[in-house]
Amino acid sequence: MQTDNRQIYVDNAATTKMSRTAIDAMLPYMDKIYGNPSSLHSVGQRANEALAGARERVAKLLGCEPREITFTSGGSEADNQAIVSAARLGARKGKKHIISTAFEHHAVLHTLDALKKEGFEITLLDVHEWGIITAEEVAAAIRPDTCLVTVVYANNEIGTIQPIAEIGAVCKEKGVLFHTDAVQAVGHLHINVKEQNIDMLSLSAHKFHGPKGVGVLYARKGIALTNIIYGGAQERGKRAGTENIPGIMGMTAAMEEACANIDANAEKLIYLRDKLIAGLSAIPHSILNGDAKSRLPGNVNFCFEGIEGESLLLLLDDKGICASSGSACTSGSLDPSHVLLAIGRVHDIAHGSLRLSLCEENTEEEIDYVIKSVEEVVTYLRSISPIWRDLVTGKKQFIIK
Repeated sequence: MQTDNRQIYVDNAATTKMSRTAIDAMLPYMDKIYGNPSSLHSVGQRANEALAGARERVAKLLGCEPREITFTSGGSEADNQAIVSAARLGARKGKKHIISTAFEHHAVLHTLDALKKEGFEITLLDVHEWGIITAEEVAAAIRPDTCLVTVVYANNEIGTIQPIAEIGAVCKEKGVLFHTDAVQAVGHLHINVKEQNIDMLSLSAHKFHGPKGVGVLYARKGIALTNIIYGGAQERGKRAGTENIPGIMGMTAAMEEACANIDANAEKLIYLRDKLIAGLSAIPHSILNGDAKSRLPGNVNFCFEGIEGESLLLLLDDKGICASSGSACTSGSLDPSHVLLAIGRVHDIAHGSLRLSLCEENTEEEIDYVIKSVEEVVTYLRSISPIWRDLVTGKKQFIIK
């Protein structure tokens, strides 16, 4: 039972609250400009004009051309279409090798698993203890038959940021397509697809205070996309289905607002993030997951030895704190996070994880309360844990020193 009426939302990596800006941008396209943009009459053409305008605005934010933007249902669809498209292009040239990392989002990993069954060879690079790969490691893995490198921009669980521009430069030099899942990065980090040599990029609106169910696939001019949804001729014939005009308008407005305030938001979030890291690090036998600095401004991910993450989440919820133990897409799974296993955490430690993802609306007072609450809950859970008793009595050895 919740101890008071406060609610502190620190699960923004799972989804964000829609901004007033996004909501206001959507409303006219629900009851006034409600036409199908494929219709030739005036009501439809007003919607089509809005769609074209949104495409130009999103392209400007990413540093690309409007015709390189395809609107999708979100990041998972965009990831799927980018990877499948590159695979099909590669197969036509006899190239069926794809490079990725061991801690990608499942939208990427499961697509790669499906391609593996079709005869593609997949190389998953080690992300090391700090959750970062290097451009040199990517270069060393590229072969004559490599058709794609797909690397997450910022990890959805531990928030570590990859050297995307350097990886893009390597891929360009080697003549290999480069895709990045930037779902957690867009609106939080400065991105320019041309300057960073990104051939394809995926994003999702609900990670930066836009609506759910809408996203973008950027694909560089000259890359022939493979359809994964068949039907009408929308999105230049490459993504069937009537465009979600209200969602697209809300996403565009939210993206513009987020990008305009990246620096100010990052400054505030880094301060709160580092304070939270310092506070949780003071809890005995705890460890930060991922590099302390090369991470998203609002991401904090810890493991606490001797507890189960699910119990930690439920008791924090009783205290009015909304957090997670990892990806929202796998929150119902009893298996430990593949991301934490990829950075070398053993199963027992990975089970005791906590992800806290902040946004610019969080306050320092809230961070103080979160630190205090996590410490109280961890102490309580350890007090009733037979595993913890074995650790403190020396029957088992501590893994986290």
